[in-house]
Amino acid sequence: MDLFEHQAKELFAEYGIPVPRGIVAHTAEEARAAAEQLTGRVVVKAQVKTGGRGKAGGVKVADDAADAEQKAGQILGMDIKGHTVHKVLIEEASDIAEEYYFSFLLDRANRTFLAICSASGGMDIEEVAHTAPEKVAKVPVSPLTGVDLARAREIAKAGGLPERSLDGAAALIEKIWAVFVDEDASLVEVNPLILAADGQVKALDGKVTLDENAEFRQKEHVAYVDKAAEDPLEARAKEKNLNYVKLDGNVGIIGNGAGLVMSTLDVVAYAGESVPGKPKPANFLDIGGGASAEVMANGLEIILSDPAVTSVFVNVFGGITACDAVANGIVSAFKLLGERGETVTRPLVVRLDGNNAALGREILQSAGLPGVELVDTMDEAAKRAAELAAVGA
Repeated sequence: MDLFEHQAKELFAEYGIPVPRGIVAHTAEEARAAAEQLTGRVVVKAQVKTGGRGKAGGVKVADDAADAEQKAGQILGMDIKGHTVHKVLIEEASDIAEEYYFSFLLDRANRTFLAICSASGGMDIEEVAHTAPEKVAKVPVSPLTGVDLARAREIAKAGGLPERSLDGAAALIEKIWAVFVDEDASLVEVNPLILAADGQVKALDGKVTLDENAEFRQKEHVAYVDKAAEDPLEARAKEKNLNYVKLDGNVGIIGNGAGLVMSTLDVVAYAGESVPGKPKPANFLDIGGGASAEVMANGLEIILSDPAVTSVFVNVFGGITACDAVANGIVSAFKLLGERGETVTRPLVVRLDGNNAALGREILQSAGLPGVELVDTMDEAAKRAAELAAVGA
């Protein structure tokens, strides 16, 4: 989960990392009030989860409260790389002497952590990394030894930071490491990390990505979820512990295993090319290895609550969970949905293969579920699901 800049800075402040004072505003009027509270020159910064805000015009300096109101009005509603600006951060202007770059991230290739540091921070850091890679230090960090003050100072020196900023930078880097580890982050980036005119080193910006796989031990992270941007179906699926992603098609997809579901999306998309209306997958839904009746019912409930869905393709390869268990799950799912008042009215195409596939098909045939069709192969099932989606569209 990516955090907004203001959320990252709120987190930084909890760890004692120096950040400028700032106030979030959702309207131009709120921006004016925030600027009046901060007094003096302020910076109006678009709050979107993407980079390049400055170059896109999403960061502007305002001389006073009236100017902040005007600048906020220009920024709110902007589209920055497909992200609409719904709020801005009004932040006290900093007297910048120098700009640096720093980040901790997960180095997946080498199965360790990596610190990246450069004395050439700011908007053009990507260009620096491309044209002068020697100016960007990449320092491996062992998860066993971590980063203390001495190690933080070594990283800052490797990045070419001047002597006058080393003490402040080292103290800040040590605290950034605490954020990175304690919050289960996969990325903590500060660009720019600045040396202010008064000699203080502070985080002028912040980018934090939290590992959602660690949510079970980071319950407080739910406060960072952007409810306004979250798809309601995805939110409901998450509450039911389903791996669901909403897409823009009309063929609902249920499968067991991420690889099989990804393949199913491709096959359905290909089959839809030869069908009127060109039906496409409506979602990604992986029910995992244990396709119980409740899991299947929850999956069908989520998919069928999408008004765009006009047919459903259930594609299961029996392994540890045999196909007869999956078939019984589908039968029970219809019963459970009926009891919930969610009668299945859209056609289901079911393809079972693997462990006990024949027995699974026999169970479904005997059940005589309305609208359920059994198809032997994945390609034929995808084509049939696309045809039924086109009829129901």
